[in-house]
Amino acid sequence: MKLKLDITPDLVAAMAAEVKAGEKAVTAAMREAGTGLKTAWRGQITGAGLGRRLANSIRSQTYPKAGESLNAAALVWSKAPVIVGAHDTGPLIRSKDGFWLAIPTPAAGRGLRGGRITPGEWERRRGLRLRFVYRRRGPSLLVVEGRLNSRGLGVASRSKTGRGRTTVPIFLLVPQVKLLKRLNLDRDAERALDSVPGLIVANWVEGRLG
Repeated sequence: MKLKLDITPDLVAAMAAEVKAGEKAVTAAMREAGTGLKTAWRGQITGAGLGRRLANSIRSQTYPKAGESLNAAALVWSKAPVIVGAHDTGPLIRSKDGFWLAIPTPAAGRGLRGGRITPGEWERRRGLRLRFVYRRRGPSLLVVEGRLNSRGLGVASRSKTGRGRTTVPIFLLVPQVKLLKRLNLDRDAERALDSVPGLIVANWVEGRLG
């Protein structure tokens, strides 16, 4: 008995078409997984009350950027990795110089760029000197002798007689603070990874049916 195998043009074309379908399916699956993970991370951030701006720092990109490949990959990252990472891990934060962390009270207001104001910036903007108040129990304070304005901010007293003047706490001073863990990014990343095989199969089948 003699067996003979002929590689016909039709078979070669069919194999090439199957490889092409696989490249499209893998690339589409990675794009969907990456986009889905980006959406999930953004949802976590806004759901934790961290704001739309930080949520929009999450980006995704599929590689290759053009065309399809059986080795396609997706990258999801944040343009503010330090901030997002801190809320994901809940680290213990200490002062860089080993002294105090200054936590603004509502009476301190916000910094010029909309972020957390520092004691130095507060003194420059208000033209007032902060006074240190040590407390054995609870956080120590930086206070000012002044008043609260209509917006609840500590400002200089306008009274020449001292009427209405009060001691206003501007900053709480603590040696360290434990940041609350508000995100669980690994959970969504594992879900995205687990979804990839199913996405590849679904896109491969859809490509055939199409």
